[in-house]
Parts: sequence; C-alpha cells; structure tokens
Amino acid sequence: MDMTWSDADIAFRDEVRSFLDEKLTPELRAAGRLSTSVYADHEASMTWQAILHERGWAAPAWPVEHGGCDWSLTQHYIYSRESILAGAPSLSPMGIRMVSHAIMAFGTQEQKDYFLPGILDGSVFFCQGYSEPESGSDLASLSMAAVSDGDDLVVTGSKIWTTHAQEANWIFCLVRTSKQERKQQGITFVLIDMTAPGVEVQPLVMASGEEVQNQVFFDGVRVPKKNVLGTIDDGWTVAKYLLVFERGGGAVAPALQVMAENVAEHAATVTGPLGGPLSDDPAFVQKLADARVRAKVLEVLEYRALATMSSGKDPGPVASMLKVLGTELSQRITELSLEAAGPHGRVYQPHATKPGGPIDKYVPPADGYVSGDPWQAVAPLKYLNDRAGSIYAGSNEIQRNILAKAALGLG
Repeated sequence: MDMTWSDADIAFRDEVRSFLDEKLTPELRAAGRLSTSVYADHEASMTWQAILHERGWAAPAWPVEHGGCDWSLTQHYIYSRESILAGAPSLSPMGIRMVSHAIMAFGTQEQKDYFLPGILDGSVFFCQGYSEPESGSDLASLSMAAVSDGDDLVVTGSKIWTTHAQEANWIFCLVRTSKQERKQQGITFVLIDMTAPGVEVQPLVMASGEEVQNQVFFDGVRVPKKNVLGTIDDGWTVAKYLLVFERGGGAVAPALQVMAENVAEHAATVTGPLGGPLSDDPAFVQKLADARVRAKVLEVLEYRALATMSSGKDPGPVASMLKVLGTELSQRITELSLEAAGPHGRVYQPHATKPGGPIDKYVPPADGYVSGDPWQAVAPLKYLNDRAGSIYAGSNEIQRNILAKAALGLG
C-alpha cells in the first residue's frame, strides 16, 4: 500500500484548505474546536452540512450516482484531516454515514428517491432506534413489537440512548415482527416518521449535563409497510450490514491524531508536577507518545479496512477491532487532556464550550467568567462523554467476543 502523496493529492489538499479557509466562519470553527463530544452543536452542524452540500461534499463516501465524490482513499483521508485541523464541526453520522448505506443496498427505488436526497440536504434527519431498556449490546434480544395490520405495522415499545431524537424527523428502528427459533430471526428493519401519532421523546441527562440522548416511546404507532427496509422478519441482515459502517466504516485516526497534537500543545502551556511545563514531565511525555504511536497504528489499520471496502469486500471482524481500538484510544487521549487541564479541568463551566445538546439546569455566571482557557472547560465534558465510547455501537466486550469467534476461532 503506497502512502506517498502524489502531486495530484497535494493539489487536492490545497483545494480543500482553500475551501475551508473561505467557508468556515469563526462561529463554525468555534463549534468544532469547542465541541464536547462526537456530536457537534446541532445548529452549527446543519449549517455546515448545507455549505458542504452546495459544494457537493456533504457525503463524499457515497457512490457518485447518489451524490458522493469519486475520491481516492488518500483524498478521503486528506479531506477528513484537513477538516479536523480547520476546526470544522462534525455532521450527524446517523443519516449520512449509516442508514443511507443500508437504503442504497436494501431500499426500493421509491425509498432511495425520497430519503437519499433529503439526507444530503438535511431535510431528512435520522436518529437510530436500536437499544432498548432490556436490550443493549445483545441487540438480537430486542422486544419492541410490530404487529401486522393490513398495509401497516403497529409498533409498541420503546428505544433508549437515542441520540438527537429531539431534532430528528425520522428514526430507523429494529422491531420484533415474529418470534422464531433463533432470536436474530423475526426482526424487521423499519423507517418511522417521528411526527407520527403515538411517538413521544423524553430526554436523558448525561453525566456532562447535556441532553443528547433520549428515550423514545411508541404507543400503537402505525407505520406503512412500504417503510420496511429489506423484507419483514429479515431485518437482522440489514442491521449487520449497517453495523459495519457504525463500527468501522469511517476513519477516526485523523481526529485522534489531532486530539493528541492538541494535548501536546496545551501541555507546553501549563505547569507540571516537576515545576516546569507539563510537556517536560517524562511520565506525561511517555503516556502521550504511546497515544500518538497507537493513533498512527490505527491509521494504517483503517487504510487497510477502507481498501478492502473500496474493492467491494466485507471487512468482517476488522470493523470490531477498529471500534475497540478507536474508542479506547479516544478515552485515553481525553484522560491525558483532563490531566493537562489540571485544577481548571475540575470546574464545571459548559458556557465556555459548544455542547452537543442543551444543558437546561445550568445557569452560567452573569459576567461570562471562565476559569482557565476554553480548552480546559472542554476537557472534563469530553472526558465524561467519551466514557460511553466503549459501550455504544456494541460494547467493546461484545466486539472482543466477535473477534474471538470470527478471527481466532474460539468459542
């Protein structure tokens, strides 16, 4: 695998930088730089998506015929890294990075014609309905019922940990349409209008104080069968396909490398336990160096996975490996950032950040005072939010079980 940038790649990098310099306003850059989780401020994210859509870059990983870009793997990497370096806010992954690929693979032409353009321009905003109060990482144990009634499915039950359900107008759900011998059977993948009668959203307050996650209740919600993706009772096939994109379909190494670089930069400005800059403390330097090396290793592994996918092959258990490595490394880097923030990192001051959801119970100081620098206010919130990284998209314990069986032949 040749990782040397060609003249064309360098020209593309310069094109991306020029675009970002022109289109990223100070407000949008702040939303990216001061983000407290993997989810940017919703308004800033949607504003940035509209700008990218106008340029044709909202979903570069999509096939060209659906609005994607005919880019090489190197160009995708360049675009991702340059966007992060410039401080661009992230886009919600639920539509663009996840359910869109399932719609392309399993959807009817009518579904593709309606949902894909809407996902691109932001008029269709999806959230994910997978986890239930009694069904998390063991997703196949889900029980939310969908009963056939003529041309509709009548859905009753609830989903939990539903990110941005309060902003979404559509949700993709796994529902139980029949009970069969294997729990993976009898599951259906369905697209539900969030404005349908019987849908209720209740926010969940996270440890950071943000209301990003929600519980969604469905009370006899009528869903047209034309909104089923794939076939009834075979939704597990669609879900497995989509989970590849959720767990390892993108590149996270560039973001982690930038996070580590920021920690190094900040460490040079604060005092360490030895009296000098923290960046001169051998113990801290060793921990940061380890994180940087792991980020480079992850980058190579992601290149290999993306190369496999670009050739039309299923990366298989590699997606689970990338999910484990990426989330645990992100947690490690947020720990280092919190260590660098020092006493200022113990102060709860979300008014100095751009959180991924509302914080209704917090009253900021009247004069807007911030203890320390803004990055020191971001550090504790990012640390708290990242604790969920090893749980969402299938807990890392489950991913290790998958690897043990699929890659090592155990169990």
